[in-house]
Amino acid sequence: MRFLTCSLASMAMALAAPAMAKEAPAAAPAMPAVTEQVPADAPKLIVAIAVDQFSADLFAQYREHYAKGFTRLLQGAVFAQGFQSHAATETCPGHSTLLTGVHPARTGITANSWFLPGIARAEKEVYCVEDETDPKSTPDKPVVTTRHLMAPTLGDLMKKANPKTINAAVSAKDRAAVMMSGHDTDAVYWIGDNGFTTFANRRISKATVAENAELTRRIAAGDGPLAVPGWCGNVDRATPIGDFTIGTWRFPVAAGDYKTFVNGPRVDTATAEMAVRMVDELGMGKDAVPDVLSVSFSATDKVGHAYGTEGVEMCVQMNVLDQALGYLFDQLDARGIDYEVVLSADHGGFDAPERQQLRGNPDARRIDTALTAKALAAAVSQDTGVTVKNGPLFYGAGESGSVWLSAELTDADKAKVIPALVARLKANPQIAAVYTQDQIMQWPEPKGNPQDWTMEQKVRASFVPGRSGEVQMLTKRGVVPGKASPGKVATHGSPWDYDRRVPMLFWRKGMAGFEQPTPVETVDIAPTLAATVGLSAPAGTWDGRCLDIDASEADSCRR
Repeated sequence: MRFLTCSLASMAMALAAPAMAKEAPAAAPAMPAVTEQVPADAPKLIVAIAVDQFSADLFAQYREHYAKGFTRLLQGAVFAQGFQSHAATETCPGHSTLLTGVHPARTGITANSWFLPGIARAEKEVYCVEDETDPKSTPDKPVVTTRHLMAPTLGDLMKKANPKTINAAVSAKDRAAVMMSGHDTDAVYWIGDNGFTTFANRRISKATVAENAELTRRIAAGDGPLAVPGWCGNVDRATPIGDFTIGTWRFPVAAGDYKTFVNGPRVDTATAEMAVRMVDELGMGKDAVPDVLSVSFSATDKVGHAYGTEGVEMCVQMNVLDQALGYLFDQLDARGIDYEVVLSADHGGFDAPERQQLRGNPDARRIDTALTAKALAAAVSQDTGVTVKNGPLFYGAGESGSVWLSAELTDADKAKVIPALVARLKANPQIAAVYTQDQIMQWPEPKGNPQDWTMEQKVRASFVPGRSGEVQMLTKRGVVPGKASPGKVATHGSPWDYDRRVPMLFWRKGMAGFEQPTPVETVDIAPTLAATVGLSAPAGTWDGRCLDIDASEADSCRR
């Protein structure tokens, strides 16, 4: 048994309104020599789905209640123990593994953002899909680019083998759509300030204009609370956090409230609708050349951050996501398209520690304020006497898990500062491990079962010199970065398995389903899909391996 991945062919888009971001020119990653011999029974369309923050724990908790799209996926090949094996369990690194087949150390995407203290602009933070060389770009308002992705996606390789392949992607998040589709794309859309948008050197298509008009209509009308399924009763309870509560919100939307609409469950519905419009407009799945449609659903992550994972909010979101998947699959069925689906996630997630403490986890807590960059800089300056004239001594720390040093520091300064910083971090009871760049780069890239990886292997798999901080700080299990506030109570990003474990589900009409508990990796998806569509690449192209997703005696990796 194997699964597929497809690439998408060049398309002529209908041009309409101008886009809001720019695809900056940048050198494409090295492309291995590939050949493609598409099997006669290969699907016409690969649908690669990511659900942001969809942990293996959430999947296990709600799988018995799914009644729409997930019921179909549960009839296929179910790998319940998939791993985003690396330590930097964030959206951009996680999405970068899904269709490249390599870990973040090779994709170059070490975090959602990183710091370049020596960069000429005043803002030293660099967002993972921004062109920081463009003076109009900032991390909050990026000029969107593919330039930081250092590995080709499966869609890139498929288009190299056959330029007729169509490679398209849609998500509420720019970084999700960009990381899954790659460099050679036909259409890439994400939610911007006024609906779906794309790169600034492209114009949005007629189908996008139509979907945006529908979004505008719905938002102008507003909407009442979302329905709460009966099976949500056990989690429909308020939990106090300071002067506010979580656990009982139903997501009403006031008329004209764009922000609430696009940051809640309804954005997954819009994403599914936009995906169907793209299939129609691009003519995907219509010929013998397989196409790839990447769809990343973002609302699970937005709900998880704002309300945590164990309240009625997440239960409602699981229901809306299931319905969105059902809509997407039903629409593809209605068009008679022969398609295969893979669904996984960029990372898992952890609930609000205040609720964790009430439910049997007394060790859950928020991160110590002594671990912020500002506090660590003050302590290290006191210990060493080293200060800088411009900007902070340290960037990052706290939520990031990385510490970047000021560009003003000399080698002699660093020889004092780094040991002092390491000592301060190791003395904090919330810290599990501390590593310097010199240590990390001595370690080989990890191999073997991801469930058994050491902390050092997890860190090495997402470390990129020049982008990762010079010092890596790993907090203990159950420590949640950031101060709680309405709209931000929980997160992810740790090296612990609640953030690393994600489901991997493969489905195609007529396939014999099975459940496989053996741990696998998200980097296994690309080589698995490549085998399905007959794409051959040199050894070393992928960090992952092909998974046999054919339950019969046939081996889908040897077609």
